[in-house]
Amino acid sequence: MKVTLDIATSDLEKLLNPMMRENRISLNNISWDEYEGLLGIFKDKPLLRLSYLQGNLEIMTNSPEHEMIKTLMGRLIEIYALEKGINLYGCGSATYKTEAKVRGLEPDESYCFGSRKEIPDLAIEVIITSGGIDKLKIYQGLNVPEVVFWQEGKLTLYRLINEIEGYQKVEQSKFLPELNFERLEQYINPAEEPKMVAQYRQLIKD
Repeated sequence: MKVTLDIATSDLEKLLNPMMRENRISLNNISWDEYEGLLGIFKDKPLLRLSYLQGNLEIMTNSPEHEMIKTLMGRLIEIYALEKGINLYGCGSATYKTEAKVRGLEPDESYCFGSRKEIPDLAIEVIITSGGIDKLKIYQGLNVPEVVFWQEGKLTLYRLINEIEGYQKVEQSKFLPELNFERLEQYINPAEEPKMVAQYRQLIKD
């Protein structure tokens, strides 16, 4: 399928510039077929993320800062699961979508617990610049049980009540029941990643 969209050249240049902090463009009245076509077009651009919610599409560039934070968060969670004997399956930033609910996105990181599933149990979102599509609305339609957001040095965990009521803010994860998210925040410092990883692992061991 050929996809033709009216996107300003200046917007495209911003999206394709890996040194920019973070940029996004928003498009309205995008059909499901156009969304899937764009996923194919941008599949070789790993720093681009497409978030789709009922005809509204956001295309965003993930900055180097974004990538460093989400990678370190993933490492810390994986270390925690390993040290606690929790069966964790990494799902990365695969595209999750449902035509029936007209939604789709790529988490920064995602995990299943106990076994692999079609939809992850936990998704991670790093927010460097605010605004844009409400990703919790997308996750709600995908039935992702828990989503954790990192923004301005703080972690916020949301648990899905049900598909109608949506998410509520919670302190503890049902998949990582003893994980202290406030303590985890203190180790999300990409500038000292090896030190942070080593210290967090020792903290868990102790």
